[in-house]
Amino acid sequence: MNPRRPEMADIVRTHHNEFLARWNPVLSREQRKALRDIRDCRTAALGGRVQQCDRCGHRVILYNSCRNRHCPKCQATARARWLAQREAEVLPVPYFHVVFTPPAQIGRLALQNPKLIYAILFRTAAATLLETASDPRLLGAQIGFLAVLHTWGQNLHLHPHLHCVVPGGGVSLDGARWIGCRKSTFFLPVRVLSHRFRKSFLRALKRAFRGGDLHFHGDLKSLSEPAAFATLCQQAAAIDWVVHVKPPFGGPRRVLKYLARYTHRVAISNHRLRALENGRVSFE
Repeated sequence: MNPRRPEMADIVRTHHNEFLARWNPVLSREQRKALRDIRDCRTAALGGRVQQCDRCGHRVILYNSCRNRHCPKCQATARARWLAQREAEVLPVPYFHVVFTPPAQIGRLALQNPKLIYAILFRTAAATLLETASDPRLLGAQIGFLAVLHTWGQNLHLHPHLHCVVPGGGVSLDGARWIGCRKSTFFLPVRVLSHRFRKSFLRALKRAFRGGDLHFHGDLKSLSEPAAFATLCQQAAAIDWVVHVKPPFGGPRRVLKYLARYTHRVAISNHRLRALENGRVSFE
């Protein structure tokens, strides 16, 4: 018989105090709450209810869920609910998956300025899609899309990027008709998207720096100097920014199922955990 695999809650309960003793000074309020919720999910700490069979009288205690978006146990129900709500919004047309990724030297700024950097990422990616699609030489249409932020990669290292699911077409600029993509193999020119994304993002970043909205400390403290920050922006402007456009999906239902995996994915799910032994965690 295989031993029971650990869950994220087991790890948090085992090392909660030790972890806070080391990292509590740098944790945000939201991060501390996520730890508490994962630790207490479906335990007596959150209360519960008793279900009783009306025939035999057998009783079962069901403890409440924490409903925290970072809890691995609470995502399946939320994902199913989200899928049902979104089905009515998807159009019966091909869909494309577009991913916007700022370079690593820009992405690391989000560690100390998350709200600002992620807001810039959303705004500039949205503006890039809308402006490019409205160009009469390309699509000449008003489009809509769903965007989902991811801040980590599979190895759990920092890797901010934005997933966008976009219908293959839009409403004409005069609002009179639907305009579909001219080719089925791609949505919009990738190089155009990349150049516009880079230009728009760096413009917003420089504006934030001039306004004193960016903060730097620790390893990034030197970037508070105008010359160092200008050098960073120059280096970022000299490289290609990654905008990846994948071929169209098979249909609306597949689009929603795919996107739901991203909207309700936690940093590391329980099924990836393998062992918790001697203070070390093994995971896939």
